[in-house]
Amino acid sequence: MAKEETIVSGMAGRYASALHALAAESGATAAVGAALSSFQKLIDESADLQRLVKSPVFSAEDQTKALSAILDKAGISGVAANFIKLVASKRRLFAISDMIAGYRKLEDVANGVTRAEVTAASPLNDQQMQALRDQLAAVAGAKSVDVDVKIDPAIIGGLVVKVGSRMVDSSLKTKLNAIRTRMKEVG
Repeated sequence: MAKEETIVSGMAGRYASALHALAAESGATAAVGAALSSFQKLIDESADLQRLVKSPVFSAEDQTKALSAILDKAGISGVAANFIKLVASKRRLFAISDMIAGYRKLEDVANGVTRAEVTAASPLNDQQMQALRDQLAAVAGAKSVDVDVKIDPAIIGGLVVKVGSRMVDSSLKTKLNAIRTRMKEVG
């Protein structure tokens, strides 16, 4: 458990660690992860659900009752549903997104997956994506890399890559700004 606490910390991390340990005991880590991702997607897409989750105005009973209906309709059951209801009953629902993120981190570490955020000026083709994944896996020392690509034409060219707390900005925009700064210093 000490290793897990270094990956995720704080109250949300403790809940995530406990859930991950419970899911691992029953061999359901992937199913629980999928259910939590579905629930997070529901939160992201519904302003009403965001209010229910974040607002201290709702009682634990009201939150639990509403969540039971939402989870049933969404087809979320078992360990994940019980966990979400437990979090509501303990008045910790405001931190559910952090708990889900913590669970994902634990799952990634258990599976040897590293997540990377990449910003490119234009869409990458399949060959470029595979080369990027291979290079990031080699640098990160991971079995595989899950790459989330965002397109931002403002960077002009190159890539901005973020893996964990490390970031490499090789965008043309950044290089041009650096040249502009150097020219002002000289002139």
